[in-house]
Amino acid sequence: EVQLVESGGGLVQAGGSLRLSCAASGFTFGDYIMCWFRQAPGKEREGVSCYSSSYSYTSYADSVKGRFTISGDAAKNTVYLQMNSLKPEDTAVYYCAARPAGGAFYWDQSTEYDYWGQGTQVTVSS
Repeated sequence: EVQLVESGGGLVQAGGSLRLSCAASGFTFGDYIMCWFRQAPGKEREGVSCYSSSYSYTSYADSVKGRFTISGDAAKNTVYLQMNSLKPEDTAVYYCAARPAGGAFYWDQSTEYDYWGQGTQVTVSS
């Protein structure tokens, strides 16, 4: 059974940092694209960043480039999202998502992903 479990969310002041973790199980970590999405109240779910260890692939939404860094640890089957210089507009529920690697796809489209975590709340106060 595939499981994605997020952790690391919380309340932080603007300009602060948080590191999110997504622990994966039930599949071979290197065979999958691992991504972070977020959804703010009243808004659509949006792609934040993606990572693949096997393909040496990373991607970022323009809104987080230079502030967020995605990384992975295959030994721990875990992907991380280091979030620095947080802004109030980063406030959202952050979700981990996964899909098999290989083939063309739109990384920032939520419909492209087969598996999802339960989400972790990130709140940035001004």
